[in-house]
Amino acid sequence: MRVDAHQHYWRIGRNGHVWPTPDLVPIHRDFLPRDLDGERDALGIAATVAVQSQPDDLDTAWLLDLAARTPSIAAVVGWVDLRAADAPAQIARLARNPKLRGLRPMLQNLPAEWIEQPAAAPALLAMVEHDLVFDALIRPHHLPAIGRIAATYPTLRIVVDHGGKPAIAQRSHEPWARDLAALGRLPNVACKLSGLVTEAEPGWAVDDLRPYAEHVLDVFGSSRTLWGSDWPVLLLAGSYAEWARASDDLLSSLDADDRACVLGDTARNVYRIS
Repeated sequence: MRVDAHQHYWRIGRNGHVWPTPDLVPIHRDFLPRDLDGERDALGIAATVAVQSQPDDLDTAWLLDLAARTPSIAAVVGWVDLRAADAPAQIARLARNPKLRGLRPMLQNLPAEWIEQPAAAPALLAMVEHDLVFDALIRPHHLPAIGRIAATYPTLRIVVDHGGKPAIAQRSHEPWARDLAALGRLPNVACKLSGLVTEAEPGWAVDDLRPYAEHVLDVFGSSRTLWGSDWPVLLLAGSYAEWARASDDLLSSLDADDRACVLGDTARNVYRIS
């Protein structure tokens, strides 16, 4: 089964919407399952992981309701304020929903040490207790902190979104490559091969992405690398079909079993998709 391990749905002005802003014209509109179904079906993608896009409980509730009515949404990654006093109780409640498989605190615009504050510890322990994935939306300077969290909570399953957002447009590899390699040595961490095209320069070519994709695969191997589209954010830099073709090129050196892992089997394992 092929799985898109990272895509979004949103409705402008509803469910806690704060982003995308009007200046992002290609994506400043509602995106719902019917907008993705044709492209998903054309590529033989049977299931997706719908990831929260707004730091709001309303977004999580809406995604779970949408997932209950949409068979192609196999799993939902929601949002909880991990510092809230009642975060463990919220997590326990959300975990009762059969499609809630993870949480994403949206760390990319927060200080690197935010996730290490003591106030977040009870929520992280609750995620371990309820077997929820920690989706880490981060930038390269967050990688060491995520490594410390992974070491502190060795049974917390962590997935780094978008390869940790390397600075592809600047053709920068360090310290991203070094810190991602260190993180990859921790067995409870996986990484998404997604979101690369929006980190590249406009008019990107596959070879611009190749060093970064190859490093992700070298560090995590096929059993801990998950393919995702980051649709519709992807539309800022290309189409769903263009990213799929680029991905085929980037994965062309893998054998059939390893390709199957990256394109679906790893996501099914990480997010418990049957």
